[in-house]
Amino acid sequence: MLSAVFIYNQKGEVLISRLYRHDVKRSVADVFRVHVISSPTSVVRSPVTTLGSTSFYHIRYDNLWLCAVTKNNASAAMVFEFLYRLLGLGVSYFGRFDEESVKNNFVLIYELLDEVLDFGYPQNIEVDTLKLYVTTESVRSTRALQSDALATIPQSITMQATGTTAWRRNDIVYKKNEAFVDVIESVNLIMSAKGTVLRADVQGQIVMRSFLSGMPECKFGLNDKLVLDRDPASGAAASASASASASGSTQLGRRQGGMGGFGDGESVEIADCQFHQCVRLGRFDTDRTISFIPPDGEFELMRYRTTENVNLPFKVLPVVREMGKTRIEYEVLIKSNFSAKLSATNMAVTIPTPPNATKCRIKVTGAGAGKAKYHPEENAIVWRISRFQGLQELALTAVVDLAPMTKPTPWSRPPIALDFQVLMFTASGLLVRFLKVFEKSNYQSVKWVRYMTKAGSYEIRI
Repeated sequence: MLSAVFIYNQKGEVLISRLYRHDVKRSVADVFRVHVISSPTSVVRSPVTTLGSTSFYHIRYDNLWLCAVTKNNASAAMVFEFLYRLLGLGVSYFGRFDEESVKNNFVLIYELLDEVLDFGYPQNIEVDTLKLYVTTESVRSTRALQSDALATIPQSITMQATGTTAWRRNDIVYKKNEAFVDVIESVNLIMSAKGTVLRADVQGQIVMRSFLSGMPECKFGLNDKLVLDRDPASGAAASASASASASGSTQLGRRQGGMGGFGDGESVEIADCQFHQCVRLGRFDTDRTISFIPPDGEFELMRYRTTENVNLPFKVLPVVREMGKTRIEYEVLIKSNFSAKLSATNMAVTIPTPPNATKCRIKVTGAGAGKAKYHPEENAIVWRISRFQGLQELALTAVVDLAPMTKPTPWSRPPIALDFQVLMFTASGLLVRFLKVFEKSNYQSVKWVRYMTKAGSYEIRI
């Protein structure tokens, strides 16, 4: 397994050096610096570098390099999972993980490295568990502060760290039991100048915030195509749920807006998905049921990707005419394709201009059309719209004057880029059908669901 872990700054200086086995020497840190950090960017193409019998796995974050060294045939997926979990651990402890925070907290980092790795084998990397006994003045366990029986804490820590649910304690108590679910999707689009969709996919994540007492068992249901095709009763239930949603009588609360814009409860084909470690994968493989004991607080339950039947929230119709070598005329029409009850916020449309543009005359039309301004440093017109209502059309016309060039070069015509957020709308059509909470005390819990779609790489060629 892992023989050493190093943390470098962007200059290649070693900030943290921890050896776990005797098959490597500390001088191996210089080998990584010379062959990876100091080499040209074009040479380093892989996050895994093998020199002789030694393999270096590295990731970059901010101004830091995190490197794991091994002489064994280790699982690359597991090594990178450990490095990213170590990175998340640092962010959780220090708020940010950069060179300054590493230098200011190097003693705590060495203590954490001793806890998360034992002879090179990853151990418990759960933040909540580590904060019970690896603490500083700024990181103090509320359980340790409030407990009067301090002598019982080591035994409880051992039971949690070595138990089947290392991510959760069994003595959590809340006066009000609530669960918040956020379905967040990023839409990626590449559209040709003729209006043909060249690429369209959705990358989503389901983030859950759990404030539940005890050790609850949660069951989570989506309108996944495999589930609904396999169980017709579930499909009928999904349609009934969608109908109930329209009438406002759902079993899940809604935090903002209505549920319009989702379609009619049709099933969604998920291309691939990734789960938090609390999910029972065996049960999911058997009957596609997402069953889990949630960690306390906020965590990412799953990630997914869909490529079929993507509901594009906006349609852009651009017309760009080059009037000789001295002027370019723009006509950009944007239509929203979601329900009139919904609206997009913080919308920005970036329309590229040639580098030799000198003056722009811009006009926007439509209710709440926002403001557009030419930014010469970005070679673009930026059109900002604070609120874009559903089923609405807005238009922009512009005339751009061009300066003569001594060596004329053809304009590459970069694409128009959109940035936006739409609440209570999912581009994939994904719906949370149910969220059930079972606990031995049979308490009542309140569940809330929020949907949000935002722009990933949303580009329209001109």
